[in-house]
Amino acid sequence: MYLQNLQQDEIFVSNEMKSLKSLTQIESRRGLENAIISNGKIVNVVSKSYGHIPNQLFFKKAEEMLIDAGLNYHKRTINKNDRSFITDFIIDDKSQFTLKNDKDLILPMLRFKNSYDGSEKTSGHFGFYRMVCANGLHVSQAEIEFSIKHSKNNTDLIMPRLNNLCDKFLDNEFYTITRKFDKMKEFKIIDTKEFVKAILDRTKLFRYECSDKNSDPSKKSREVLEILNYESILLDEEPNLWLGYNAFNSVLHNVLKKSFGQQERLDKKLFDEVYAMA
Repeated sequence: MYLQNLQQDEIFVSNEMKSLKSLTQIESRRGLENAIISNGKIVNVVSKSYGHIPNQLFFKKAEEMLIDAGLNYHKRTINKNDRSFITDFIIDDKSQFTLKNDKDLILPMLRFKNSYDGSEKTSGHFGFYRMVCANGLHVSQAEIEFSIKHSKNNTDLIMPRLNNLCDKFLDNEFYTITRKFDKMKEFKIIDTKEFVKAILDRTKLFRYECSDKNSDPSKKSREVLEILNYESILLDEEPNLWLGYNAFNSVLHNVLKKSFGQQERLDKKLFDEVYAMA
């Protein structure tokens, strides 16, 4: 059910690179000669040596890699303000992992990122997709072995073959990290409020209290607690560190206004702090 209802934003929006002079009839200073236009809006100003990489080129090339590797996948696309974009390829035929509960299914995922405003590196990495909460988990940062620079002579993309990379990931990091997931699941949370407060003290992700004068949990803290309690009931389990981590992960990706790169870095920090309690 979850894989049939993945987010499907339009990522192939109209885009082009034009000289600022042609748009304004005014000379521009050196290094700021061209404008990147996405869906009718100027989202970046770049030098004349900058090579614009359209989503149509990058993401379609990425998908060709999965097709060439013979991988069966489901696709999720996210567009943030016509400026930064991701495509997640959730692989459902190579491997899957359940955390001692058939309802809690983890799948390997490939995430590709691109941006027109320079906020994200054009790149790809392996990660995980958890079907219970439809989250993309980023505790895996096994980089796909390519690097793309936005230079004028480098917009013909050279992408790696995925067969060996995917097998290597599944044989090594996928199972190494999912063993950590299982270990987190073994540690019960006795006091969920104290758990949330402790993690926020360590990560500074957001404030636990409503204010200096009101020590009650803030709105975001309450959301973490609600998700943690909901998943405990859904999976018929006592609250544990794994569910606690995922409750934070859900708020990070669905509530906090962060870039894709910030989400990945904060997710790694969250995971490390929660795992340290195990």
